[in-house]
Amino acid sequence: MAKAARAAQAWRAYRDVTRPGSPGIGARLRAVPRLVGAVLNGTYPGMGRGKLALMGLGVLYMISPIDVIPEFLLLVGVADDFGVFLWLMGSLLGESGRYVDWERTHVRVLPS
Repeated sequence: MAKAARAAQAWRAYRDVTRPGSPGIGARLRAVPRLVGAVLNGTYPGMGRGKLALMGLGVLYMISPIDVIPEFLLLVGVADDFGVFLWLMGSLLGESGRYVDWERTHVRVLPS
């Protein structure tokens, strides 16, 4: 993904998080484990297992000592990890926001 596309995705995620009435960052981050569970058990139709797997690969790429562009190349080596980080955060914030919105209308809360 090109640098401009990653930056644009990060900007869209920021705009979405700060939109009035939109779930905040905290709500979105707390929703990530529920989102993963709902995707894996098939109850959330808004995201496929393929995209979830791609996000998981993004996490593995960032923590892996093996890189496409090694860190010893200084800025270039760090830039690829940062690009993956921007894509992952943009995707996670966007997907978890859509999940929270979906959850508000489709998940029935049982009385305590």
